[in-house]
Amino acid sequence: MPDRAATTYPAAAIEAMLAEVRFDPQGLVPAIAQQHDTGEVLMMAWMDRNAVVETMQTGRACYWSRSRKAPWRKGDTSGHIQTVVDFRVDCDGDTVLMLVDQTGVACHTGRHNCFFRAIRGGKLEEIAPVQIDMTKIGRTEY
Repeated sequence: MPDRAATTYPAAAIEAMLAEVRFDPQGLVPAIAQQHDTGEVLMMAWMDRNAVVETMQTGRACYWSRSRKAPWRKGDTSGHIQTVVDFRVDCDGDTVLMLVDQTGVACHTGRHNCFFRAIRGGKLEEIAPVQIDMTKIGRTEY
């Protein structure tokens, strides 16, 4: 369970946020999830207008799955939810940032975050271990 209560927003605040977000021609905006208390960048995904609204209304991260062309409520399958602490938009309005309280792992590979590959000694290497075998909780595709 998350350590904090979810932050939710009233309709007027959601409308104010939507007025500032610049969605791309496909109706999407990049969304970065960052652990609120450590600053660790957990993942980047996409949100459409409805995902922004749902996230801000419920305080639980919801994204848009480009592959499934459907809403993706983080944690519905795995239980690894992201509880929203703060929802922000950048200076250009073309990226949103969610400060979250991550339950479990953020990455579908079973790692704590999605940024686990880096150049080391001139080669691309995995620098973080798998923490959870996602196939054991019903996740079989990447």
